[in-house]
Amino acid sequence: MSPSRLISCLVFACACACACACACACACAGPGAVVAPRSSASPLLGGRLPEFRRGTLAGAAFASEAQRGRLVVVKFFAKYCVPCQRTLPEAERLARRFTDVAVVGISEDEDAALALDQVARYGLSFPVILDSGNVLAGRFRVTEMPVSFLADGTGRIIWVGGPEQGEDALAHAVAAARRERSP
Repeated sequence: MSPSRLISCLVFACACACACACACACACAGPGAVVAPRSSASPLLGGRLPEFRRGTLAGAAFASEAQRGRLVVVKFFAKYCVPCQRTLPEAERLARRFTDVAVVGISEDEDAALALDQVARYGLSFPVILDSGNVLAGRFRVTEMPVSFLADGTGRIIWVGGPEQGEDALAHAVAAARRERSP
């Protein structure tokens, strides 16, 4: 078999395998099922959500351990991060749509005024924490933004959304996780 014919056969075989995998995922999930998008790489994926207790920009306290039993979204962002600005409206829609999901924003901005500007600009209703000194970014091993972590009710990180994810990827991941939780 010629090398070009071999390459054509391999490309066809890969395309068939991908199509079968997609068909199986949809068929196994059932009609109308929401399938979570592929997770971004993270050393925390499959591990425990780092515990933290911090004051929010609104003056309340947020404790991650108090969210046990709920899905938790931890969303890192900053005003200087242009891709973050595109994802904040979707995070707000998600927080309003799924009130049973705890959403917390972690601002990596230099000061509270920059973070508060984003809260006002996007009408963020979920708690936002200013990560002074990038302590939480270090605990979550954040190397690029935007990034979102989704943890299940036991505190295990089940999905990570990185900068390569589409704007609606987080909503799809949450919808799939909610579907798995319901009987």
